[in-house]
Amino acid sequence: MADSRFSFEGLIAKNAPEARDAPVVKRGKYDFAVAYPDPASLPIDGLLDGLREAMEQEGADLALYAHQSGYAPLREFVAQKLARDSGIHVSADDIILGDGSGQPIHMICETLLDPGDVVLTEDFVYSGTLGQLRRFHTDIRGIACDQDGMLPDALESAIKNAIGQGKKPKFIYTIPTFQNPQGWTATKGRREAMLRLSHTYGVPILEDDCYVDLRYEGESVPSIYSMDDTGSVMYTGSFSKIIAPGMRLGYMTAPKPILDVARVVKSGGSVNQFAAWAVHRYATGHLDEHIVEINNIQRGKRDAMVAALGENFGSAAEWSEPAGGLFVWLKMQEEADLQAIRDKVLDAVDVGYQSGPLFAPDGVSGKNYARLCFGYNTPEDIREGIARLADAFAREGILNA
Repeated sequence: MADSRFSFEGLIAKNAPEARDAPVVKRGKYDFAVAYPDPASLPIDGLLDGLREAMEQEGADLALYAHQSGYAPLREFVAQKLARDSGIHVSADDIILGDGSGQPIHMICETLLDPGDVVLTEDFVYSGTLGQLRRFHTDIRGIACDQDGMLPDALESAIKNAIGQGKKPKFIYTIPTFQNPQGWTATKGRREAMLRLSHTYGVPILEDDCYVDLRYEGESVPSIYSMDDTGSVMYTGSFSKIIAPGMRLGYMTAPKPILDVARVVKSGGSVNQFAAWAVHRYATGHLDEHIVEINNIQRGKRDAMVAALGENFGSAAEWSEPAGGLFVWLKMQEEADLQAIRDKVLDAVDVGYQSGPLFAPDGVSGKNYARLCFGYNTPEDIREGIARLADAFAREGILNA
């Protein structure tokens, strides 16, 4: 009997992403692979109290579809927080809530990108955004960086080169504060230089400020958005790292022409009203003190990881010492291939990490790099995990401390 199952061959959209099986996720006990926050400090009781209060006051509104831009009181809170903390003066109507910061980034990509468009970003950058850009068949070009941020000469050269090819970049994507994965914070001078180039060549900027609240030391640097007076900057932020990733709440603001299209391309209507209610009620009364609490916790974890790297890796490696965020960027000798041994290390010593190519615009560079996240494990487990990682690297012949 002939196979009667329907075939979708030839029906899949030409611009659809490449198919892949559902991933099998294995987490190590010493989980340095993903930027989870400290689980013990999640404000469970505060979120429950906030949700209970909202249900008592507004529960009947669950019968209605919420505003597409998201719960208005939470947008008002975001607008006030941006004005106070980041010098960004917008109204609640200029804010769109999204599922984390990933959905707003997706909305901006869908608003601006056609296949083959050039986007410029750091030479190693958040893998989630790289995935979004690849989804839209973008020509992603990495810009060399140092500890102060993108190198202005390299950025200008890349812009000129793209324009010379008839492909003026659609935007510059940057994570200027506690950059993921490299950990640095762009100086005010580098941000000003990026803005000058944006204005000179007519290339807008997408500023991803997901980690800005996670400062453990040093002075804040003005947001790029706050320094712009031309309307060339788009901005995204998130509650994921300061409340909980599982809440899936973030936000964006941008010039009106972008917002008006982004609302149309936004899928699924409003964000989850339960989550928005809980976050709003909790944030309005407790978020500032919670950020102080989690930063004190995470500072200790960062210190534990940096100290453990010094004790176990010595002069055989280099690593960042970030003033905030959740990442340490580890560099081994040039010939080391941390990508090839990653799964073997996870199986052997129960330590997870992500290797450099995951964060490379070309998908292959940086095999001798690894991102180590310190947010989830305790300081004691961090010290044990780094010691185990060093032992595993030594057995693989890539660590001779």
